Amino acid sequence: MTSAKTSTKAVAKITLTEAVAIPFEKLVLSQANVRRIAHGQSIEDLANDIAHRGLMQNLNVRPILDEAGQETGRYEVPAGGRRFRALEHLVKTRRMAKGVKVPCIVRAADSAISAEEDSLAENAHREALHPLDQFRAFKALADAGMPHADIAARFFVSERIVGQRLRLAGISPVLLEAYGAGEITLECLMAFSVTEDQARQVQVWEALKKRGALSNWGIRQALTERTVSMGEPRAIFVGQDAYEAAGGVVLRDLFTERGDEWFQDPALLDRLAEEKLAEFGATVATEGWKWIEVSLALMISRVHGLRVLPTRSDLSEAEDEALEAAVAEREQLDNEYGYSDEEWPADAAHRMATLEKDIAAFEARAEIYDPADIAIAGAFVTLDYDGTPKVRRGYVRPEDEPRAETETSAGTDSAAVAAGAAPAPAPISEPVASPSGSVAAPAPAVMRTVITIGGGTPASAPAPEPEEVERPLSEQHRIELTTYRTIALREALADDPQAAFIAVLHAMVIRVIVTAYRAASCLEVSTSSARPDHSVQGLDAYRPASALDVKREAWARRLPADHRAIWDFLVDLGPEQRTDLFALCAGLSVNAMHTQYDRRPAEVMPHADQLAQLVGLDMTRDWQPTAANYFSRVTKGKILAAVREAKGEDKAQLLDHLKKADMAREAERLMADSGWLPDLLRTPGLSAEGATAPAKTAESDEATAIAEVALPAFLGDAAEEAGSEPLPPFLDGEDGPVDGDMGYAIAAE
Repeated sequence: MTSAKTSTKAVAKITLTEAVAIPFEKLVLSQANVRRIAHGQSIEDLANDIAHRGLMQNLNVRPILDEAGQETGRYEVPAGGRRFRALEHLVKTRRMAKGVKVPCIVRAADSAISAEEDSLAENAHREALHPLDQFRAFKALADAGMPHADIAARFFVSERIVGQRLRLAGISPVLLEAYGAGEITLECLMAFSVTEDQARQVQVWEALKKRGALSNWGIRQALTERTVSMGEPRAIFVGQDAYEAAGGVVLRDLFTERGDEWFQDPALLDRLAEEKLAEFGATVATEGWKWIEVSLALMISRVHGLRVLPTRSDLSEAEDEALEAAVAEREQLDNEYGYSDEEWPADAAHRMATLEKDIAAFEARAEIYDPADIAIAGAFVTLDYDGTPKVRRGYVRPEDEPRAETETSAGTDSAAVAAGAAPAPAPISEPVASPSGSVAAPAPAVMRTVITIGGGTPASAPAPEPEEVERPLSEQHRIELTTYRTIALREALADDPQAAFIAVLHAMVIRVIVTAYRAASCLEVSTSSARPDHSVQGLDAYRPASALDVKREAWARRLPADHRAIWDFLVDLGPEQRTDLFALCAGLSVNAMHTQYDRRPAEVMPHADQLAQLVGLDMTRDWQPTAANYFSRVTKGKILAAVREAKGEDKAQLLDHLKKADMAREAERLMADSGWLPDLLRTPGLSAEGATAPAKTAESDEATAIAEVALPAFLGDAAEEAGSEPLPPFLDGEDGPVDGDMGYAIAAE
């Protein structure tokens, strides 16, 4: 048996060349350097950096040989040319002596590796620092106390870039890790930096990632959906200084050229705007109006049913012509300069200011009200589109209309009147706030102008507890409720071709025959489909919305991809299919959604009621009040009123002692399948009996029977905590005493 010996080849050990210090005056730039195009940091900036921190990387050099092949004592630099140029700049500017020794790696003149290869390898093998590492490095310097200006100077960037990188470094670690792993782009990371709330950043990231809708625009939209843009009327009116002085936070996008900004707290902004607008309303009240209503946005429903006072003008014919000429000139200037991003020329701006002043003076004299009319009428004070206060005067409420027969006042002696006694002097008009938001009865000797905010909140009364004082629905709540109704109305019209024909015919008549409306085309009915407000919760589970999407997508798939072929497609459709498509388009054009700054005519909402009557819209089919969509959004008084209307006084008294959150939850339970709707969702003329209630099943009957016995724990606890206090009358009746949970169970069900 023989043994074999295996021989292994020894691995050659690598040796590294040590750096040699060579005087700078012995170095020259090699023509073998592959870098020809200037890119990145300038030579001057690199020289300043070397002056600050020294040469951090050696030069790669080779000996220069003479004609006989002998070394001359001079060296060429094929790799490190920019560093050589920076050192050369320091010598030329007398910041470095030319005899200073430079650390160099010397490659043999006869090396098998060419100078071009060394130059290429040094530049091609270099890996740029990942942006995330740059952000963190800048943050480390800032955290160590280095001012932003110093960081900018040390790394030859602007302070704005320093601020941007520090903002990116402050983003949630979850998102930074995702960026480092390549899951999101740098542009998406910039979009997340709009807010510094890391929890909100992660919330939006997870939501958009789940939907597969991650985009720069979508991120910014989600992060700013409940904010107010700096260009909105409320923001312009209040101003950034006043908002921030009140503790408001401003979101800033550091990565857009125009520097977009948003007010993060709409509630605070609304309060500041209402307070400032109320001060302006007090000046309007001195004109003698019976009431002044201050509102950031005048809703169409507020003026519906009010009479508008006539006015007279004391302008001469020449002054009328001057007014028309001024308005025309203002329009011409606005068309020429108003839509440009550039600043107005000084002479044009001065002329515009003069025109505005002249027009305002003319209009004041062109709308003169009778003093007797002013005493019974009021004015709305609101914000215009440009953030300036706007006054709409001369509205008379039905209850303030003069009566046909003059009645003797309660405080007048009829005998004295008959005897010819002089009547009491006219009351003096002074502004005052109504404690309930309604027109207050005048004092015996003084009639004061009633100033209200938003139709209900007094301008000068202290802020009451929100659960104890009635107030109008919030803007956002109106948007949500009317959005639900609009989508349901769209579906109902889409399912009723005859009603759709009538509705569209009506639109044609009022646009073409009645008002001679002219569009861009010689024959066109202008239609559009307004997008629902993205902040309305629950639309993804709303049946009419899903049904509309299915119909829209089905027709979209059938339509030709080439829009020029759609006409022939419609011509070839059968009459029934064409009618169905017509009804769908008509339904999608419905817009009865409340918006905060609504500039549509006042007749829009009443027409929506007519349309709802025509199609028999029954909102109880798909919407019922819950704690989330209604009860937690309104006052306790409105909750009790709703329960009282749908379930009776005894059920309302049962909830009266509860806290707001508990009351909202219990109201949802009691009102389930009741068919009750808020006023905004009701169809005029559709009785409660006509509402389509969900079909009952054996399971639902059994659940109802269980609910009649088992009440939430907090109701039972509340009854037990009452102790020895007497029970309410509806619990202590002639049928015998009831106590504890059983008493509440009987009362509730």
